[in-house]
Amino acid sequence: MITPLSSMLWVIGGSFIGSIGAAGLKAGAKRLTHENLIHSAITNWRLAAGVLAYLISSVFFVFGLRHGELSVLYPLVSLGYLFTLLWSRMFFGEPFTRAKFFGVGLILVGVTLLGIGSGR
Repeated sequence: MITPLSSMLWVIGGSFIGSIGAAGLKAGAKRLTHENLIHSAITNWRLAAGVLAYLISSVFFVFGLRHGELSVLYPLVSLGYLFTLLWSRMFFGEPFTRAKFFGVGLILVGVTLLGIGSGR
């Protein structure tokens, strides 16, 4: 079975949306209060947006997985780390470091090798 490009695009799209969800969870978590944790979690639109983005990304993953090989598609989920690196810098001012770039580079090499190994 060869994994179609459309399946890969669904999964990459899901990874992108999921990375936005991670940023939403972080932004929401920063606004939680200890005094009234339940109320602050329920009324926190950033937290809700993060959860919603994760749910939407799951739908994208399901569409992608319908016609492709899990061993090829699931590693593409790790591309979300690349997107998350960008969001963490843009929204939270987190620094880019050599170690982060090295780690993301290893992920990209791994995804590429898996793609080559799938016969594409």
